[in-house]
Formats: sequence, C-alpha cells, structure tokens
Amino acid sequence: MRNPYDVLGVAKTASPKEIKAAFRKLAKQHHPDQNPDDPKAKDRFAAVNQAYEILGDEKRRGEFDRGEIDAEGKPRFAGFENAGAGGDPFGGFRRSGQGPGGARFEFRSTGPGGPGAGGFGGAGDIFSELFGSAFGRGEPEMGARGPQAPEMKVNLDVSIEEAATGVRKTALFPDGRKVGVQLPAYLEDGQEIRLQGEGALLPTGGRGDAVVRIRFRKHPRYTLDGRDLRVDLPVSLRDAVLGAKAPVETLGGRVAVTVPPWSSSDRVLRIRGRGLPTKTGEKADLYVHVRVMLPEGGDAELEALMRKRGA
Repeated sequence: MRNPYDVLGVAKTASPKEIKAAFRKLAKQHHPDQNPDDPKAKDRFAAVNQAYEILGDEKRRGEFDRGEIDAEGKPRFAGFENAGAGGDPFGGFRRSGQGPGGARFEFRSTGPGGPGAGGFGGAGDIFSELFGSAFGRGEPEMGARGPQAPEMKVNLDVSIEEAATGVRKTALFPDGRKVGVQLPAYLEDGQEIRLQGEGALLPTGGRGDAVVRIRFRKHPRYTLDGRDLRVDLPVSLRDAVLGAKAPVETLGGRVAVTVPPWSSSDRVLRIRGRGLPTKTGEKADLYVHVRVMLPEGGDAELEALMRKRGA
C-alpha cells in the first residue's frame, strides 16, 4: 500500500484544507462512473479514498505520522522492531493505567472520528458534494456487507419474445461492465430486478447492489394488452368474403387460423395460450384482428362489379 501522502500528492506539511482539496480533485477524477471505459479507475479511486481516510482525520493522521498505523490504517508493532536498540517494545500500545505486575496496555483506536468509530470520517460529506446526496453524510449506511453505496440504476430493454421465454440477458452497466441478468418466468414492463453485489464500487472494497429496470421494446407485430397480445392479420377481399385459412405468427411459432366467410375488418379471432405468461404459470391469449385489404394497383373486374352493383 502506497504512502497516503504520495497517493494524494501532498507534502507531509500539508494543511487539512490542502489535503481535502487534493482528495476532492482526485476522487472526482478517478471515480468509476466518470471513467466507464477504464477498468483500473476503481482501483485508483479506492486508493485515493483509503489515503483520505487516514490523512483526512486529524487523529489517524497523527497515528500514521508517528508510525503507529500503516497506510491501510492497521496498527503497527513498531516498538518490537526497535527493541534491540533500546526502543520501547510496546510502542504500538497505549498505557492506560496500572494493573498487576505493572502498567497494562491497550491498542490505540484506528477508527476515524475517535476510539471505536468506523466509516469514512469526513469523506462522506465530500462524496455527497461530488456525487450527490445519495452518498449520505457522516458515517455510511451499514448493511450485511458493511458500508453501502447508493444503488446503481440500470435500464434493460427486453423484447416481447424474451419476456415470454425467461432468457438470460446481458445488461451494459454505466461503468462499462457487462452483467448477465436472468429474466424471471413472469416479467412485467417496468419491473425491477435487484442484483446483489453488482452495483457501484464501495470505497472500502466490494460492490453495492444494482437495480435493473425492465423496459419492453415496442414490437413491430404485437401490441400488449395486459398479458394478452394483439396482432393484425391482412386478408384479401376474396378471402374475407369466401373465408380461408391464414397463417399467423405467434410466440410459439406459426399457426393457421380460420377466417370465416364474410369477415369484416376488425373481426377478432382468439388463439388461446399464445400470450405472455401469467402469475399462475399459464399463458394469456393472442387476439387476431382481421384487416381486409384491397388489391394494390386496383382490380378491373372488382371495379366493374362495384359499378354494376351501384347502378
């Protein structure tokens, strides 16, 4: 782990204001959301935050300068290293009173903000200023995996066919990662899927959660009606008058439907079980709307017949 002064690019004599300014600049520069195409940005960002966790806290900075903690904020047993030279073998400890056999010793606190404190010290305020209030102020929110980052929101466009079959899709995240998302058997437009540990990089390591919001793409053929689907079926005037068998593309493949004689436009034919899955595990229906189509370019015989009938 590099010396925190080197990471922030400041001298050991730097003032708290100078340290804070250096941190603000580097945190914004190296934040993963600002560098979606740079896979190493998250490591630089973590290093900057780690350095500020020490130098941004007056007590911890003093402990580091005295050699009592290392660049990761862990206690050092420096006294043992100097014992042979007459140094204090308990330099990494703090005397806190008398006990049997002499003084007793306790570890010095390594948490920012005082003994036993955890979190980021003043970094929470700065993150809030740089990246929005979702970072919170003061100590970060704690969860099962420690400090929590704000949820990463991701949109995922899904076709009607994909929504009906529950396939695995790849979502492109803001930081450039491609993450596989397993679509559930029942899926709705606007539904949110939580992915634990796939979100934004936590300043202390690991990742928060991501929330993937499903968006149904507009389909060139089908129209959604709840869980049912609707589709148009072009039919010639002859087939509309005399009746016919016509092919219809469904989510489960092509099927033939019977167009009854004398079918007007917008007559609706129902095909059961060819819609989207329902919550009960069944499938909704597909409704076929007959659309009577006149021949392109005209039809002399049909035109003559219409003139004769209108005479």
